[in-house]
Amino acid sequence: MLKLVLLGPPGAGKGTQAVTISEKYKIPHISTGDIFRKNVKEGTPLGQKAKNYMDKGELVPDELVVELVKDRLNGSDTQDGFLLDGFPRTVYQAEELDKFLAGRNQKLDKVIDIQVEQAVIMERMSGRRVCRNCGAPYHVKYHPPKQDSVCDLCGGEVYQRADDSEATVLNRLSVYDKQTSPLLDYYEKSGNIVHIEGVGGPEAVFDKIAAALGASTV
Repeated sequence: MLKLVLLGPPGAGKGTQAVTISEKYKIPHISTGDIFRKNVKEGTPLGQKAKNYMDKGELVPDELVVELVKDRLNGSDTQDGFLLDGFPRTVYQAEELDKFLAGRNQKLDKVIDIQVEQAVIMERMSGRRVCRNCGAPYHVKYHPPKQDSVCDLCGGEVYQRADDSEATVLNRLSVYDKQTSPLLDYYEKSGNIVHIEGVGGPEAVFDKIAAALGASTV
């Protein structure tokens, strides 16, 4: 089974592709973003600490992430494969992941890097809106609510999350580039990274990913 890492800047469409990859190859999708958001929603100490970073568009520090991911990878459903989305984000995290897998006599099959230009990401992310009540997603250009700021589904308030504001998005992209570029170099040296152009519809992007994974699924 496949052991994969999915990389790409905020707004590159990783979440959409992760769901499809997970379903197609029958491997669990492990998203650190989902884990943190769950903790934030529940108001746990970890969630409160993580929220301070997320609201500023900054990455959650390594020490808050590594042990959590290791614990998740020890789950019974990950023994034959997994898709990591949002981890690793630094060379330190990548090294810790490699050590963890080596301890299980395993290694990553592929690192998928989805690439999208900054201007496209800015339009995607700064235009995102969400219902405060039911969580339904919207976009000011591609999928606006029928009535301004009112959810089509439940009538709740449609608003822009703090981490989707233009200033925060720019900061998130800057932080990503600074902290994650060395990670790309790390995986280039390992020879198992593939770069996917993340433009076009979700199906077209997935087709590129599936082609890149072809040899790994034989």
